[in-house]
Amino acid sequence: MTHTYIVPEGIRHLRADKALAIAFPDHSRTALQRAFDSGLVTLRGAAIKRDQSVTGGDTLDFSMPDLKPAELRAVDIPLDVIYEDKHLLAVNKEAGMVVHPGAATGEDTLVHALLAHCAGSLSGIGGVERPGIVHRLDRETTGIIVVAKNDKAHRGLAEQFSERTLHKEYLALVAGAPGLLSGSIKKAIGRNQQHRHKMAVIDKERQDDHEMHGKDAHTDWQVVEAFGKIATLMRCVIHTGRTHQIRVHMKSLGHVLLGDAVYGWKPDSRLKKQPERVMLHAEHLVVKHPITGKTLDLRAPLPKDFEEQIAQLRKLTKAAAKAKRLIATSVKPRKKPGPPPAHVHESRA
Repeated sequence: MTHTYIVPEGIRHLRADKALAIAFPDHSRTALQRAFDSGLVTLRGAAIKRDQSVTGGDTLDFSMPDLKPAELRAVDIPLDVIYEDKHLLAVNKEAGMVVHPGAATGEDTLVHALLAHCAGSLSGIGGVERPGIVHRLDRETTGIIVVAKNDKAHRGLAEQFSERTLHKEYLALVAGAPGLLSGSIKKAIGRNQQHRHKMAVIDKERQDDHEMHGKDAHTDWQVVEAFGKIATLMRCVIHTGRTHQIRVHMKSLGHVLLGDAVYGWKPDSRLKKQPERVMLHAEHLVVKHPITGKTLDLRAPLPKDFEEQIAQLRKLTKAAAKAKRLIATSVKPRKKPGPPPAHVHESRA
């Protein structure tokens, strides 16, 4: 089906993708981007790019690309479901599980598991490889991820992530001890130019360089529990959703996450059991239900390996505190000799 849209008079130099997004709010931005990428958006008969400017009076013709049936195989993988109804579900993702398939993945991704769990009732907006997927977590990160079962729910959830109207909290174990109990980091994040698989903080001086351009990123953090100088349990609230955001922001403070070898973590000889992954957990998500409008306050319990690291750190801290108390305990001084009793006479030389 082909749609025709005439840009209203008075509009000057508006991006074509933004013009269509405003005019057709029922279509997701992802779907509109696919239409541009497929050459299905035309201006005066010629296909245009999404960033091309349009002005009042321009006529845009476009159609939406057909969704291909998913070719992925449903795999019966157990899921820790926190919440579920006919519109969406929330899963407590385990460590090591990739969210969606890629060139180097097998048939053990979250998508494969969802295809089996939902039996075909997933939103198609994410395309063939990402049905129902609204956001993602890194392979090693555990915690809450929400999935849309239909396109309307997908659009409603995606809008909240895009407009940053939901609330996302993570728990992170970081090396060392910050000098403050809480803080806020507002540092842009972009691709590391030397190591393309990593991200980096991009300072203001380098923002003018197109190759070094970063996207704004905002993280609030608060100390939950301190384990001496060894490590700290932090609660991080992210207001943006940049790749590796918490990992990069914490590194910029000098406190790399335990187990995060990519960003500089090195095994600590004080830890009998070293972390086998990045110690990051998406613990709390508050989101508005895209259909009913009710507030969903979702929490995911800590995984076993995270709890074990906390228990180990508490034990180390307790032992260190006990040793410190023993060192600080002073020996009672001997009493100074007092005057001799009255019946004792001191000898005189």
